[in-house]
Amino acid sequence: MRVTVIGCSGSFPGPDSPASSYLVEADGFSLLVDIGNGAIGTLQRFHDVLDIDAICISHLHPDHCLDLTVYWIARTYCPYGRAPRIPVYGPPGTAEHMIKAYELAPNPEMDDTFDFRTLGPGRLEIGPFAVTTALMNHPVETYGMRIEHGGSVLAYSGDSGHSDALVELARGADLFLCEAAFAQRPDLPPDMHLTGREAGEHAERAGAGRLVLTHLLPWNDPAQTLAEAKDSGFGGPIELAEVGAVYDL
Repeated sequence: MRVTVIGCSGSFPGPDSPASSYLVEADGFSLLVDIGNGAIGTLQRFHDVLDIDAICISHLHPDHCLDLTVYWIARTYCPYGRAPRIPVYGPPGTAEHMIKAYELAPNPEMDDTFDFRTLGPGRLEIGPFAVTTALMNHPVETYGMRIEHGGSVLAYSGDSGHSDALVELARGADLFLCEAAFAQRPDLPPDMHLTGREAGEHAERAGAGRLVLTHLLPWNDPAQTLAEAKDSGFGGPIELAEVGAVYDL
């Protein structure tokens, strides 16, 4: 299983990264996990933009889903003819949300390009991957993911505040992509995001192998986020997500 960071900026694209998007590949199958604003531009640096077999969206905030609208254009109007229809997994209402975002007619034109499938808590197969999802603590319906293939495990938080369910998703994971949007300060809002220290604490509780901090807000100091995580008690390697970083599991 190969994981490539396409976008890791939180809430909105930063100067060096689009919003959340991660390419997961195995056995010739390409799964895009989240497709936040700016992701399709950066994806083209690392992968054929049309060579995507499925998309899985954690939640319907723009920084995790909005580029599905422009990806619809790429697959529908490419000069070689419409690309094959692919499944798009997302929370209830994903199709309607995307159709409205692009101001399409009520008759869902995107259905000719995307096979929308409703995501819920539980386990499903996406290509060669066994995917387990669980609800996270976030203001909208949001799913964290555990993606398994060939004995290797990737865990992805999506967006979440403190969550025992996230610890279970990341249990023994080889690679844990965990959001660390908040810088530590008093009176942080609950059930929204984690700090670097909290991401490290979740990784330690889960016994994860490697922690990569994601969803990094452009106005925060990444060095501070990393320092907080390293002060969490997590004993494994910790690093900041960067566009183009590749992890072979």
